[in-house]
Amino acid sequence: MIAYVIAIVAIAFVFDFINGFHDSANSIATIVGTRVLSPLQAVIWAAFFNFAAAFTVGTAVAKAVGSGMIDVKIVDPNVILGGLLGAISWNLITWFYGLPSSSSHALIGGYAGAAVAKAGLAAIIWGTKWIQTLSFIVLSPVIGMVLGATLMILVTWIFQRTNPHRVNRFFKHAQLVSSAAFSLAHGGNDAQKTMGIIVGLLVSSQGLFAAETGFLRHLHVASADTIPYWVEIGAYTAIALGTLFGGWRIVHTMGSRVTRLRPVGGFCAETGGAISILLATRFGIPVSTTHTITGSIVGVGAIIRAKAVRWNIAGRIVWAWILTIPAAAMMAAVSYLILAALVRL
Repeated sequence: MIAYVIAIVAIAFVFDFINGFHDSANSIATIVGTRVLSPLQAVIWAAFFNFAAAFTVGTAVAKAVGSGMIDVKIVDPNVILGGLLGAISWNLITWFYGLPSSSSHALIGGYAGAAVAKAGLAAIIWGTKWIQTLSFIVLSPVIGMVLGATLMILVTWIFQRTNPHRVNRFFKHAQLVSSAAFSLAHGGNDAQKTMGIIVGLLVSSQGLFAAETGFLRHLHVASADTIPYWVEIGAYTAIALGTLFGGWRIVHTMGSRVTRLRPVGGFCAETGGAISILLATRFGIPVSTTHTITGSIVGVGAIIRAKAVRWNIAGRIVWAWILTIPAAAMMAAVSYLILAALVRL
Protein backbone atom coordinates (compact mmCIF):
# COMPACT_ATOMS: atom_id res chain seq x y z
CA MET A 1 0.00 0.00 0.00
CA ILE A 2 2.88 2.37 0.77
CA ALA A 3 4.32 1.78 -2.70
CA TYR A 4 0.87 2.46 -4.21
CA VAL A 5 0.62 5.84 -2.46
CA ILE A 6 4.16 6.79 -3.53
CA ALA A 7 3.32 5.84 -7.12
CA ILE A 8 0.24 8.10 -7.02
CA VAL A 9 2.35 10.99 -5.72
CA ALA A 10 4.64 10.43 -8.71
CA ILE A 11 1.62 10.42 -11.07
CA ALA A 12 0.46 13.71 -9.50
CA PHE A 13 3.82 15.24 -10.38
CA VAL A 14 3.41 13.82 -13.90
CA PHE A 15 0.07 15.63 -14.09
CA ASP A 16 1.81 18.82 -12.97
CA PHE A 17 4.36 18.32 -15.73
CA ILE A 18 1.54 17.84 -18.26
CA ASN A 19 -0.12 20.95 -16.82
CA GLY A 20 3.01 22.96 -17.61
CA PHE A 21 3.28 21.32 -21.03
CA HIS A 22 -0.40 21.89 -21.81
CA ASP A 23 -0.55 25.43 -20.39
CA SER A 24 2.83 26.70 -21.56
CA ALA A 25 0.95 28.64 -24.21
CA ASN A 26 -0.68 30.71 -21.47
CA SER A 27 2.71 32.12 -20.55
CA ILE A 28 4.43 32.33 -23.90
CA ALA A 29 1.82 32.64 -26.66
CA THR A 30 1.73 36.42 -26.75
CA ILE A 31 5.49 36.91 -26.47
CA VAL A 32 6.03 34.36 -29.26
CA GLY A 33 3.16 35.73 -31.33
CA THR A 34 4.64 39.23 -31.18
CA ARG A 35 8.13 37.82 -32.00
CA VAL A 36 9.75 39.38 -28.95
CA LEU A 37 11.34 36.00 -28.13
CA SER A 38 11.80 32.81 -30.09
CA PRO A 39 9.79 29.80 -28.86
CA LEU A 40 12.87 28.28 -27.19
CA GLN A 41 13.82 31.53 -25.47
CA ALA A 42 10.22 32.03 -24.37
CA VAL A 43 9.79 28.61 -22.75
CA ILE A 44 13.06 29.02 -20.82
CA TRP A 45 11.93 32.47 -19.66
CA ALA A 46 8.48 31.20 -18.65
CA ALA A 47 9.80 28.07 -16.91
CA PHE A 48 12.17 30.13 -14.76
CA PHE A 49 9.35 32.33 -13.49
CA ASN A 50 6.99 29.35 -13.07
CA PHE A 51 9.52 27.98 -10.59
CA ALA A 52 10.22 31.37 -8.98
CA ALA A 53 6.58 31.43 -7.83
CA ALA A 54 7.56 28.86 -5.18
CA PHE A 55 9.16 31.65 -3.17
CA THR A 56 6.59 34.41 -3.64
CA VAL A 57 2.88 33.49 -3.68
CA GLY A 58 2.13 31.37 -0.60
CA THR A 59 -0.05 28.24 -0.43
CA ALA A 60 -3.65 29.47 -0.06
CA VAL A 61 -4.84 27.76 -3.25
CA ALA A 62 -3.23 24.44 -2.28
CA LYS A 63 -5.02 24.49 1.08
CA ALA A 64 -8.34 25.27 -0.59
CA VAL A 65 -8.02 22.33 -3.01
CA GLY A 66 -6.65 20.00 -0.34
CA SER A 67 -9.44 20.44 2.18
CA GLY A 68 -12.08 22.93 1.01
CA MET A 69 -13.75 21.17 -1.91
CA ILE A 70 -13.93 17.41 -1.23
CA ASP A 71 -14.65 15.74 2.12
CA VAL A 72 -11.22 14.39 3.09
CA LYS A 73 -12.86 11.58 5.10
CA ILE A 74 -13.92 9.82 1.89
CA VAL A 75 -10.63 10.41 0.05
CA ASP A 76 -8.46 7.37 -0.54
CA PRO A 77 -5.67 6.56 -3.02
CA ASN A 78 -8.15 5.28 -5.63
CA VAL A 79 -10.09 8.56 -5.53
CA ILE A 80 -6.91 10.57 -6.05
CA LEU A 81 -5.61 8.30 -8.82
CA GLY A 82 -9.00 8.22 -10.56
CA GLY A 83 -9.16 12.02 -10.45
CA LEU A 84 -5.65 12.35 -11.87
CA LEU A 85 -6.31 9.86 -14.68
CA GLY A 86 -9.49 11.71 -15.66
CA ALA A 87 -7.70 15.08 -15.71
CA ILE A 88 -4.71 13.74 -17.63
CA SER A 89 -6.98 12.09 -20.22
CA TRP A 90 -8.90 15.31 -20.86
CA ASN A 91 -5.71 17.39 -21.03
CA LEU A 92 -4.20 15.08 -23.64
CA ILE A 93 -7.41 15.09 -25.72
CA THR A 94 -7.59 18.89 -25.78
CA TRP A 95 -3.85 19.16 -26.41
CA PHE A 96 -4.19 16.85 -29.44
CA TYR A 97 -6.88 19.11 -30.92
CA GLY A 98 -5.00 22.30 -30.00
CA LEU A 99 -7.70 23.60 -27.65
CA PRO A 100 -6.55 25.68 -24.64
CA SER A 101 -8.85 24.10 -22.07
CA SER A 102 -8.21 24.53 -18.36
CA SER A 103 -5.87 22.04 -16.66
CA SER A 104 -7.07 23.50 -13.36
CA HIS A 105 -10.70 22.71 -14.03
CA ALA A 106 -9.76 19.31 -15.45
CA LEU A 107 -8.05 18.47 -12.15
CA ILE A 108 -10.87 19.83 -10.00
CA GLY A 109 -13.50 18.10 -12.16
CA GLY A 110 -11.56 14.85 -12.08
CA TYR A 111 -11.14 14.99 -8.30
CA ALA A 112 -14.85 15.65 -7.83
CA GLY A 113 -15.89 12.97 -10.33
CA ALA A 114 -13.86 10.25 -8.64
CA ALA A 115 -15.11 11.29 -5.19
CA VAL A 116 -18.75 11.26 -6.35
CA ALA A 117 -18.23 7.83 -7.94
CA LYS A 118 -17.18 6.55 -4.51
CA ALA A 119 -19.58 8.30 -2.14
CA GLY A 120 -22.21 10.17 -4.16
CA LEU A 121 -22.82 13.93 -4.04
CA ALA A 122 -22.24 13.91 -0.27
CA ALA A 123 -18.51 13.72 -1.07
CA ILE A 124 -18.54 17.34 -2.25
CA ILE A 125 -18.28 20.19 0.25
CA TRP A 126 -20.81 22.63 -1.17
CA GLY A 127 -19.61 26.02 -0.05
CA THR A 128 -17.47 29.05 -0.73
CA LYS A 129 -14.65 27.35 -2.64
CA TRP A 130 -16.97 25.68 -5.14
CA ILE A 131 -18.96 28.91 -5.58
CA GLN A 132 -15.74 30.84 -6.23
CA THR A 133 -14.33 28.23 -8.60
CA LEU A 134 -17.49 27.85 -10.66
CA SER A 135 -18.11 31.61 -10.70
CA PHE A 136 -14.62 32.28 -11.99
CA ILE A 137 -15.24 30.06 -15.02
CA VAL A 138 -17.27 33.05 -16.17
CA LEU A 139 -15.56 35.84 -14.24
CA SER A 140 -11.89 35.12 -15.00
CA PRO A 141 -12.11 35.62 -18.79
CA VAL A 142 -14.40 38.63 -18.29
CA ILE A 143 -12.00 40.22 -15.77
CA GLY A 144 -9.07 39.44 -18.07
CA MET A 145 -10.96 40.94 -21.01
CA VAL A 146 -11.83 44.13 -19.12
CA LEU A 147 -8.32 44.62 -17.75
CA GLY A 148 -6.69 43.86 -21.11
CA ALA A 149 -9.01 46.26 -22.93
CA THR A 150 -8.61 48.97 -20.27
CA LEU A 151 -4.83 48.76 -20.36
CA MET A 152 -4.89 48.89 -24.17
CA ILE A 153 -7.04 52.05 -24.10
CA LEU A 154 -4.74 53.69 -21.52
CA VAL A 155 -1.57 52.80 -23.39
CA THR A 156 -3.02 54.01 -26.70
CA TRP A 157 -3.99 57.32 -25.08
CA ILE A 158 -0.63 57.81 -23.33
CA PHE A 159 1.44 57.03 -26.43
CA GLN A 160 -0.83 58.58 -29.05
CA ARG A 161 1.72 61.27 -30.01
CA THR A 162 4.76 58.97 -29.89
CA ASN A 163 6.45 57.62 -32.99
CA PRO A 164 5.05 54.07 -33.65
CA HIS A 165 8.55 52.65 -34.12
CA ARG A 166 9.62 53.93 -30.68
CA VAL A 167 6.43 52.58 -29.11
CA ASN A 168 7.05 49.17 -30.64
CA ARG A 169 10.66 49.12 -29.45
CA PHE A 170 9.68 50.17 -25.91
CA PHE A 171 7.03 47.49 -25.56
CA LYS A 172 9.32 44.78 -26.89
CA HIS A 173 11.34 45.33 -23.73
CA ALA A 174 8.29 45.91 -21.53
CA GLN A 175 6.75 42.66 -22.70
CA LEU A 176 9.61 40.74 -21.11
CA VAL A 177 8.41 42.09 -17.76
CA SER A 178 4.72 41.40 -18.42
CA SER A 179 5.49 37.88 -19.63
CA ALA A 180 7.55 37.21 -16.51
CA ALA A 181 4.69 38.46 -14.33
CA PHE A 182 2.19 36.24 -16.08
CA SER A 183 4.48 33.20 -15.85
CA LEU A 184 4.90 33.85 -12.13
CA ALA A 185 1.12 34.08 -11.73
CA HIS A 186 0.57 30.94 -13.82
CA GLY A 187 3.05 28.86 -11.82
CA GLY A 188 1.76 30.22 -8.53
CA ASN A 189 -1.88 29.30 -9.11
CA ASP A 190 -1.58 26.11 -11.17
CA ALA A 191 1.18 24.28 -9.29
CA GLN A 192 -0.71 24.77 -6.04
CA LYS A 193 -3.67 22.70 -7.27
CA THR A 194 -1.44 19.66 -7.64
CA MET A 195 0.06 20.38 -4.23
CA GLY A 196 -3.46 20.33 -2.75
CA ILE A 197 -4.23 16.97 -4.38
CA ILE A 198 -1.00 15.42 -3.06
CA VAL A 199 -1.62 16.72 0.45
CA GLY A 200 -5.19 15.36 0.35
CA LEU A 201 -3.73 11.95 -0.53
CA LEU A 202 -1.11 12.08 2.23
CA VAL A 203 -3.63 13.18 4.87
CA SER A 204 -5.96 10.33 3.91
CA SER A 205 -3.02 7.89 4.10
CA GLN A 206 -1.33 9.28 7.21
CA GLY A 207 -1.79 6.07 9.17
CA LEU A 208 0.55 4.29 6.77
CA PHE A 209 3.46 6.60 7.53
CA ALA A 210 2.99 7.47 11.21
CA ALA A 211 5.69 5.05 12.40
CA GLU A 212 8.04 5.35 9.41
CA THR A 213 11.59 6.68 9.59
CA GLY A 214 14.00 8.07 7.02
CA PHE A 215 12.50 9.65 3.90
CA LEU A 216 9.13 7.97 4.44
CA ARG A 217 8.54 9.99 7.60
CA HIS A 218 8.13 13.05 5.38
CA LEU A 219 5.06 11.40 3.84
CA HIS A 220 3.24 11.61 7.17
CA VAL A 221 1.00 14.69 6.94
CA ALA A 222 -1.59 15.10 9.67
CA SER A 223 -3.48 18.13 8.32
CA ALA A 224 -4.26 19.66 4.94
CA ASP A 225 -3.34 23.02 6.46
CA THR A 226 0.31 21.95 6.27
CA ILE A 227 2.01 21.84 2.89
CA PRO A 228 5.35 20.00 3.14
CA TYR A 229 8.25 21.88 1.58
CA TRP A 230 9.19 18.93 -0.63
CA VAL A 231 5.68 18.94 -2.11
CA GLU A 232 5.99 22.64 -2.96
CA ILE A 233 9.40 22.30 -4.60
CA GLY A 234 8.38 19.12 -6.43
CA ALA A 235 5.22 20.72 -7.85
CA TYR A 236 6.96 23.89 -9.02
CA THR A 237 9.81 21.90 -10.54
CA ALA A 238 7.38 19.65 -12.43
CA ILE A 239 5.33 22.51 -13.87
CA ALA A 240 8.49 24.40 -14.87
CA LEU A 241 9.90 21.33 -16.67
CA GLY A 242 6.55 20.85 -18.44
CA THR A 243 6.67 24.44 -19.63
CA LEU A 244 10.18 23.85 -21.01
CA PHE A 245 8.82 21.16 -23.33
CA GLY A 246 5.97 23.44 -24.40
CA GLY A 247 2.65 22.83 -26.13
CA TRP A 248 3.24 24.15 -29.62
CA ARG A 249 -0.21 23.33 -31.02
CA ILE A 250 -1.83 25.54 -28.38
CA VAL A 251 0.81 28.26 -28.76
CA HIS A 252 -0.31 28.58 -32.38
CA THR A 253 -3.98 28.92 -31.39
CA MET A 254 -3.35 31.43 -28.60
CA GLY A 255 -0.55 33.40 -30.25
CA SER A 256 -1.96 33.97 -33.71
CA ARG A 257 -5.28 32.29 -34.44
CA VAL A 258 -7.48 34.13 -31.90
CA THR A 259 -6.04 37.52 -32.87
CA ARG A 260 -2.68 38.85 -34.06
CA LEU A 261 -0.90 41.05 -31.54
CA ARG A 262 1.89 43.59 -31.60
CA PRO A 263 4.20 43.97 -28.55
CA VAL A 264 1.97 46.71 -27.09
CA GLY A 265 -1.03 44.39 -27.26
CA GLY A 266 0.96 41.49 -25.85
CA PHE A 267 2.06 43.66 -22.92
CA CYS A 268 -1.52 44.69 -22.11
CA ALA A 269 -2.87 41.14 -22.40
CA GLU A 270 -0.16 39.62 -20.18
CA THR A 271 -0.34 42.40 -17.58
CA GLY A 272 -4.14 42.18 -17.35
CA GLY A 273 -3.97 38.41 -17.02
CA ALA A 274 -1.21 38.52 -14.40
CA ILE A 275 -3.07 41.02 -12.21
CA SER A 276 -6.24 38.91 -12.33
CA ILE A 277 -4.52 35.64 -11.42
CA LEU A 278 -2.29 37.06 -8.68
CA LEU A 279 -5.31 38.59 -6.96
CA ALA A 280 -7.18 35.28 -7.12
CA THR A 281 -4.13 33.43 -5.80
CA ARG A 282 -3.84 35.86 -2.91
CA PHE A 283 -7.38 34.95 -1.82
CA GLY A 284 -6.96 31.21 -2.37
CA ILE A 285 -9.21 30.94 -5.43
CA PRO A 286 -8.22 28.25 -7.94
CA VAL A 287 -8.75 29.95 -11.30
CA SER A 288 -8.02 29.02 -14.88
CA THR A 289 -4.97 30.79 -16.24
CA THR A 290 -6.10 29.67 -19.71
CA HIS A 291 -9.47 31.39 -19.37
CA THR A 292 -7.88 34.55 -18.04
CA ILE A 293 -5.20 35.06 -20.68
CA THR A 294 -7.63 34.19 -23.49
CA GLY A 295 -10.03 36.81 -22.17
CA SER A 296 -7.20 39.35 -22.02
CA ILE A 297 -6.13 38.59 -25.60
CA VAL A 298 -9.71 38.93 -26.84
CA GLY A 299 -10.14 42.22 -24.94
CA VAL A 300 -6.98 43.68 -26.45
CA GLY A 301 -7.88 42.44 -29.94
CA ALA A 302 -11.38 43.90 -29.72
CA ILE A 303 -9.99 47.34 -28.81
CA ILE A 304 -7.61 47.25 -31.76
CA ARG A 305 -10.43 46.24 -34.10
CA ALA A 306 -13.46 44.07 -33.40
CA LYS A 307 -12.91 42.16 -36.65
CA ALA A 308 -9.34 41.38 -35.55
CA VAL A 309 -10.74 38.75 -33.17
CA ARG A 310 -11.50 35.44 -34.83
CA TRP A 311 -14.71 34.81 -32.95
CA ASN A 312 -15.21 31.33 -34.41
CA ILE A 313 -11.92 30.20 -32.82
CA ALA A 314 -12.87 31.93 -29.56
CA GLY A 315 -16.22 30.09 -29.68
CA ARG A 316 -14.49 26.69 -29.92
CA ILE A 317 -12.36 27.62 -26.92
CA VAL A 318 -15.47 28.55 -24.88
CA TRP A 319 -17.04 25.17 -25.65
CA ALA A 320 -13.86 23.46 -24.41
CA TRP A 321 -14.18 25.46 -21.17
CA ILE A 322 -17.81 24.49 -20.66
CA LEU A 323 -17.11 20.81 -21.23
CA THR A 324 -13.93 20.51 -19.16
CA ILE A 325 -15.28 19.92 -15.64
CA PRO A 326 -18.07 17.46 -16.60
CA ALA A 327 -15.88 15.63 -19.15
CA ALA A 328 -12.95 15.24 -16.76
CA ALA A 329 -15.39 14.24 -14.00
CA MET A 330 -16.91 11.47 -16.12
CA MET A 331 -13.50 10.15 -17.17
CA ALA A 332 -12.34 10.20 -13.55
CA ALA A 333 -15.49 8.43 -12.34
CA VAL A 334 -14.94 5.64 -14.86
CA SER A 335 -11.26 5.44 -13.85
CA TYR A 336 -12.20 5.19 -10.15
CA LEU A 337 -14.75 2.43 -10.78
CA ILE A 338 -12.19 0.44 -12.76
CA LEU A 339 -9.58 0.89 -10.03
CA ALA A 340 -12.06 -0.12 -7.31
CA ALA A 341 -13.02 -3.23 -9.29
CA LEU A 342 -9.36 -4.20 -9.74
CA VAL A 343 -8.75 -3.84 -5.99
CA ARG A 344 -11.64 -6.22 -5.27
CA LEU A 345 -10.22 -8.90 -7.61
